[in-house]
Amino acid sequence: MIRRAAAVVSLTLVILALPALAQDAGGTLKKVRDSGSITMGIRESSLPLSYLDDKQQPVGYHIEICNRIVDALKAHLKMSALKITHTPVTSQNRIPLVTNGTVDLECGSTTNNEARKKQVDFAPTTFVTNVRMAVKKASGIKSLSELNGKPVATTTGTTSVQLMRAHEKGKHIDFKEVYGKDHADAFLMLETDRAVAFVMDDNLLAGLIVTSKNPNDYVIVGEVLNIEPIAIMLRKDDPAFKAVVDDAVKALMKSGEIDKLYAKWFMNPIPPKGASLNFPMSDKLKELIKTPSDAPAEAYNRK
Repeated sequence: MIRRAAAVVSLTLVILALPALAQDAGGTLKKVRDSGSITMGIRESSLPLSYLDDKQQPVGYHIEICNRIVDALKAHLKMSALKITHTPVTSQNRIPLVTNGTVDLECGSTTNNEARKKQVDFAPTTFVTNVRMAVKKASGIKSLSELNGKPVATTTGTTSVQLMRAHEKGKHIDFKEVYGKDHADAFLMLETDRAVAFVMDDNLLAGLIVTSKNPNDYVIVGEVLNIEPIAIMLRKDDPAFKAVVDDAVKALMKSGEIDKLYAKWFMNPIPPKGASLNFPMSDKLKELIKTPSDAPAEAYNRK
């Protein structure tokens, strides 16, 4: 009876372990190997991280990093070729498309934070941004405290409005929220005076300003609402795939290749207008290149 009971317990443990074993043996690496393809989620107006050029092709700093990750995946899986499919994503649908398996690597402008880490995972941080606001110079606006009763634009699916309301100078300000379907649409609201400010990551604001019709009309102002680590997003609970992605990103950092990519996209002329953002690398990102981390935004903003 004892031996039989032990056998039943052992069998039960094996059965319970089967889903985990199946998951370990499968995951994104198996999906990529079996299909011979990988799907990148790309943004259409997150310049210079991920956007469409004048030929409607995806380009940018994070697109190039993801291309290097694909090269690492090919080497890891011993595949001579790997088809890349580009799928446009928005701030609203990017997480669902990763979690449901539609997108394997989200190569956009997504902040790594604790709430999102409950649903998805992130590669080591490859960009650090400050959330601020863009305004027209003629408005004279320089602070959150000057937005009372005024329309403020942001992009649907982002956390900018929550950050404004949480900030000490924004807690008692009654501004009207207007939402763009993407960053370009939200900036258009500022451009056409449907909003007096557009709150977003400062690098994205700089990109939208430099490619606008009248770049000299705009300025980035106001308090820093949050320091945000931006990273490539991938599915949660897929350690084998994450290990390959993390190693690829860390290799770019160790070799100095990521510094060259940064200079290319942030300090030199880029498409479609051949203009430069002149956006030097932050000290925080320099630190993270020396000591890679996938820590969420909360780790940078605790007081």
